[in-house]
Amino acid sequence: MSSKARIAVASLVFVGFVFGAVFPTRTYLTQRAEIAAATERLELFKAQNGRLEGAVERLQRDEEIERLARSRYNLVRPGEEAYAILPVPAPPSPVPVLAPAPPARPNPVTAWVRGTLDRVF
Repeated sequence: MSSKARIAVASLVFVGFVFGAVFPTRTYLTQRAEIAAATERLELFKAQNGRLEGAVERLQRDEEIERLARSRYNLVRPGEEAYAILPVPAPPSPVPVLAPAPPARPNPVTAWVRGTLDRVF
């Protein structure tokens, strides 16, 4: 077999190796990374789901409903009186005295037109 034929066969084997091993390996590694990221997101969602289930259980109790009604909506039971402590209003700020505006300078074009019309009429 000649050296050109050996080079051609070796090149063909190399190209076959690249298509048969390298490309599927890269795809496999990419898929493993995606699976790891998806697993991490799933764990975060499970943790969040657990916190939300705890909140749902708390919101089913009358004590929690009453606490929220009193704190967020200022509700009281019948017969109770509600009081609100308001902040002290800020002292009124002094009104600044504005200096009178300087007299407006006439527009030179308007002044020219008026002067011309006064001389004509």
